[in-house]
Amino acid sequence: MSTLTPFAERLEGMEQHRLPQRAYHTVRLAIRNLVLPPGQAILEREISEALEMSRTPVREALVRLETEGMLTLVPRRGFIVAPIEADDLREIYAIIGTLDGLAIELAAERAEEELIGHLDSIIVSQEEALRSGDLKKWSALDDEFHDRIVRCAGNQRLTGIIDSYADQSYRARLYTISERPVPKRSIIEHRAILATMRAKDGKAARMLMESHRSRAQREILQVLQHHEHINE
Repeated sequence: MSTLTPFAERLEGMEQHRLPQRAYHTVRLAIRNLVLPPGQAILEREISEALEMSRTPVREALVRLETEGMLTLVPRRGFIVAPIEADDLREIYAIIGTLDGLAIELAAERAEEELIGHLDSIIVSQEEALRSGDLKKWSALDDEFHDRIVRCAGNQRLTGIIDSYADQSYRARLYTISERPVPKRSIIEHRAILATMRAKDGKAARMLMESHRSRAQREILQVLQHHEHINE
C-alpha cells in the first residue's frame, strides 16, 4: 500500500469528512484511478496504516465498496479489487449509453454560453494532453467533459443513475487507454457534439453522443476481450 499514502495526501477536501467517509472516498478514488489495480488484495490493517486511522472506519468503507461492486470479498483472503470484465461492462454500457444520450438532449436545451465555453476549453486541453502524450490527463478531461454535460441536464435522478456507474466505466477507460487507438477521433466527435449544443439541437446532440459512446465502448470491449482470451 505504499502508493496509497501519497495518493491520499494529494486529495483535497478530505478533512471535511468523518473518518468512515474519508476512508471510503480515498479507497474508491484509488480504485477508480488504478492506484489500487484490478485483483489487488486489500487488507484492513494495511489500509489503516496507510490512511493513519483505526480499522473500524476502514472496515465500514470496505464493506460499502463491496456492496457497490468495487471490491470482492474472498473467503479467508479478505477483499480484492474487482476485476474489469467485458461482460460486466456490456451491461453497464447498455444502460449508460442510452442515458448519456438523454442527458445531452436535455442539456442542449439548457446549456448557456458559460458552459459551452468551458466545454470548448476542455477540448483544447485534451488536444494539448494528446500532443504531450499524457493519456491519463486526457482521460480525466474526457470524464469532466461528459460529467459537465450530464449535470447540465438538470435531472437529479438521471445524474444519480449515471453517477452510480461512473467509477466502473472510467476505470475501464483508463485501464485500456494505452492499448486503444490514440483518441484523436474523440476530439473530432467532441467538437461535433459541442456544435449541436451551440445550436440547441437536442436530437442531433443525442444521436452524436450515442454514436460517440458506442464507438469508444467497442474499442474498450475489444481490449478487454483480448486480455480475457490471453488469460484463458
